[in-house]
Amino acid sequence: MIGLPESTEFNRRIPKQKFYDNLSVSPKLKRVFTEQIKAIYWRNKIAPTTMNIAAGATVNEIEVFEVCLNVKQFDISVLRQIDKEIPYHIVFLTEYNGKYQAWTAYKEKAMSGGNAFKVTDYYHTDWLSEPELPLKAAGLNTDKVYENFVRQIAGSALQSNNNEPLKKSVERDRLRRQLEKQIAALQVKVRKEKQLNKQVQLNRELKKLKKELEDV
Repeated sequence: MIGLPESTEFNRRIPKQKFYDNLSVSPKLKRVFTEQIKAIYWRNKIAPTTMNIAAGATVNEIEVFEVCLNVKQFDISVLRQIDKEIPYHIVFLTEYNGKYQAWTAYKEKAMSGGNAFKVTDYYHTDWLSEPELPLKAAGLNTDKVYENFVRQIAGSALQSNNNEPLKKSVERDRLRRQLEKQIAALQVKVRKEKQLNKQVQLNRELKKLKKELEDV
């Protein structure tokens, strides 16, 4: 898929039960898997053994999963559960009625070590045909290929003009979204506030937050 060479093809269907058939998964998440997910396929494996790329320092290999949906609007907790079970970096291609979204999370090794990963922010594209997906396996090693996938999927949210590390871009985007949320909530308070002195105080706070947002 997504123009990857045949050497990367894996094309194995994975039973949905693999991801929810254990005691730690809640009944709600099990229902999400059974009701919202039609099928899961492990389509590609991107690694030095399957492509002409070097091994990265933090990314061993990248998997491409196709998740066929019964519904267009799905619960992303299913992606979190798959990410939790698979100790590799994953690009998800969610499919519904012939259209696709590309999804991926910023995923890094947990401080506890071993095969544990910390999964934070998820990014996704619009619904597109497969050839329209803005994905290209670009980079000389698995670290760079993964970084480029994340930036391609995130689009403008993670664009940077100073070649900053991916982790820094993700942290900056997270801060930007937090500030935008705080600004929106404060703007509502300003509109509802009747007392002039409190309006002045709130507007002062609002101006400060907007300045912080400009500096992100």
